[in-house]
Amino acid sequence: MTTTRNSKAHFSGRPVWAEVSLPALTHNFKAIRAYVNPPEEKRKAPRKVLSIVKGNGYGHGGPQVAKALEKAGSDWFGVTCTAEGIEVRKAGIRKPILVLTSFWPGEESRLLQHRLSPAIIRCDQLAALERAAARRGLPKASVGFHLKIDTGMNRLGISPGDVECFARQFAKCRHLRLEGVFTHFASSEVFANSPVAEQTRRQEERFHAALERLRGLGVDPGIVHLANSAAIASRPETWGDMVRPGVILYGYHPGYEPLEMRAEAEKKLPLKPVMSLRARIISLRNVPPGSGVGYNSKFVAERPSKIAVLAAGYGDGIHRSLGNRGSVLVHGKLAPIVGIVSMDVTMVDVTEIPGVQIGDIATVYGTDGEHTLPANAVARSIGTVTSDLLCAVTQRVPRIYLS
Repeated sequence: MTTTRNSKAHFSGRPVWAEVSLPALTHNFKAIRAYVNPPEEKRKAPRKVLSIVKGNGYGHGGPQVAKALEKAGSDWFGVTCTAEGIEVRKAGIRKPILVLTSFWPGEESRLLQHRLSPAIIRCDQLAALERAAARRGLPKASVGFHLKIDTGMNRLGISPGDVECFARQFAKCRHLRLEGVFTHFASSEVFANSPVAEQTRRQEERFHAALERLRGLGVDPGIVHLANSAAIASRPETWGDMVRPGVILYGYHPGYEPLEMRAEAEKKLPLKPVMSLRARIISLRNVPPGSGVGYNSKFVAERPSKIAVLAAGYGDGIHRSLGNRGSVLVHGKLAPIVGIVSMDVTMVDVTEIPGVQIGDIATVYGTDGEHTLPANAVARSIGTVTSDLLCAVTQRVPRIYLS
């Protein structure tokens, strides 16, 4: 372990790392839970929170953030696949885990072994899960699952017209237990006057009609859940019995249409960025006017320039499209990224920042003392979403968990 200039992190090796603030994560979780349980509602039971930790916890480390969130009181966890669920379970998580994209044939035994609740997205999956439970000699109604209904995203889930088929097949399954029914919104962040803005309302209508049909067939839907991050912040009518925060857990509201709604959402539900991606300056050089920097000389100095080389590139999670477009924080000031972002290094122009030395820290996004370069602002500048940047932080980048 080593201690070097201007860093909270102490480790040996290539100087690129991500600092993950567990207090910020806990703050966001508690803020969400309080927001969806307003005292004036006087519910008999508080609304549950299913924390989305898929995609390696949006790049933050799925098992690690799940442990912090379970301690904070998360009721459920959401992962993409069986393998992700097993990783989270092996970290010691005891709360229920929902496998959002269901399971592939042959995975049933591992689901049962690790107590994972799959989403059922096709009626034929019920028989496979029932057979696996019977082979293991499990008790009656001991294997939980959630039913996903496709209400218009046309991605995963049974169609509302297949509700009768589901009910018939489910009636044959003595080992299975329906824990919940859910759907996923395609455009819950869109409020502008457009056909897309109407999609969420139509999805709600289809979902509730399907629920009523299920109940009419004698099927108790269990936990009803619809709301993703944008719906949590802006559509209280969709909160149901449980909400599924994703990117807002990690400190960022999704983009909205119209844009001014973002400021409104941030005011109603204040969040703290959880991850700060950092790299040290490993080289400084003076570049004369007319000289190119990096591959294909995509940046040519127009003045005598001081160029710093960071120990991180797109192989670490600095989006390649930030070349000649993005900036990083150095000494609390913005330093433009110049030239093409390489796999292992990135060049920034620090001409206007006095006192820069080898070993100084550049913050790609996140907090730098009193200064913040939000990941959502970086994402907007290159036409992508915040989750794209967060999930892009690769496995070779150490995560330092700050408590």
